[in-house]
Amino acid sequence: MKTRRCERCDDHLSARHAHNARFCSTRCRVAAHRACRTVPAELTARPRWIRRTPAKVPVTVEGESASSTDPATWSCHRDAASSKAGAGLGFVLNGDGIVCVDLDHCLDAGRLAPWAQRIVDLAPGCWTERSVSGDGLHIWGLGHLERGRRLVVDGGSVELYADGRYIAVTGDTWGDTPRRLGDLSKLIDTLL
Repeated sequence: MKTRRCERCDDHLSARHAHNARFCSTRCRVAAHRACRTVPAELTARPRWIRRTPAKVPVTVEGESASSTDPATWSCHRDAASSKAGAGLGFVLNGDGIVCVDLDHCLDAGRLAPWAQRIVDLAPGCWTERSVSGDGLHIWGLGHLERGRRLVVDGGSVELYADGRYIAVTGDTWGDTPRRLGDLSKLIDTLL
């Protein structure tokens, strides 16, 4: 039997939840719907949305296999956000100038690690969200990146992607960052 999970917090949905339930509580349902409204229009306007499983495997809005390199498996934001397939949303990067910087394990009890703070400071004007794990951040912006990279910066794990990948999107805006994609050129140049 397939284990069902809350789309917001990834907790197991118990037998007491309705068969078609997507969230474990009203709190998670409300937070998820608010999160959809916080995603910048530069992302929601592009038809490059997929769903993802709890293990971050990409799936279509119908629940079939999706691919970060096959546009036929992508959807518009509205369809992906209303789909019950998988456990959450994902956005496909296709080399059009949208870049995501992934900072792994940089939050501890809501406090940002110093190495991560230096990186966030180099990305003013960029939308930043908490990752699915809750202890990482995604910085979304515009820039030029030849290929994806994984780096260790002051002991922290940093990944930069612009093409051929999808990123799990939570919509859980971190801090007082704007709801738009700013310029990541300075950050990319500094890191590389």
